[in-house]
Order: sequence, then structure tokens, then C-alpha cells
Amino acid sequence: VRLVESGGGLVQAGGSLRLSCAASGDTFSINIMGWYRQAPGKQRQLVAIITSGGRSTNYADSVKGRFSISRDNANNTMYLQMNSLKPEDTAVYNCYARAWNGNDYWGQGTQVTVSS
Repeated sequence: VRLVESGGGLVQAGGSLRLSCAASGDTFSINIMGWYRQAPGKQRQLVAIITSGGRSTNYADSVKGRFSISRDNANNTMYLQMNSLKPEDTAVYNCYARAWNGNDYWGQGTQVTVSS
């Protein structure tokens, strides 16, 4: 499974971005997908996860009400809609996938920078 993120960039506080994660390869093996982020000098943090059918999602408290995760299984793509962005959202955002057999896969990351 290969994961490729896109959609990062520089945005002012209060703005919005939508990240995409395109999966390829053995996509039928993917169960849960999610987004993590890591800011300089900080530990990697789970941002949001979504189950295989997209019916169940979970968010970090810091992004609840502002971010929305979704997935389009027909096109093997996952999204993270980020609204009301804050400077503290600045980080490298990584796409993540866990296969049904327990294997984990990661994308290369996309930088999100929110200016104040």
C-alpha cells in the first residue's frame, strides 16, 4: 500500500485547507485510515481516524468542531477538511492506514503552516 498526501500549504489563521491522501496498491487490505501530525519539537499526535466504511470517526480534542475526516473508498482517497485553522495547527501532517492484518502504512507527509 502506498499513501500520497497533498493539499498542504501556507494559510492565515482562520482559514481553511483540505488535505487529501491517495492510496494505491492493495487498497482492499486497508481497514482504518487516519491523519497524524507532528510539530517541531513535539511528539506525533493523532488528529483523526475513520473506519473502513466511514461510519465511525474520532478526533483529537484540539480539532473537534473544526476538522472533518472523510474517505471515498471508490476512489481510494481520504480527506481532512480543516477549518478555522490556528497557528498551533502548524505541523507536518501524515496519512496513515492500518490493514486488516495489522500492518501499518504511512505517507511521506505534507506541511501545513498557519500564520498569525
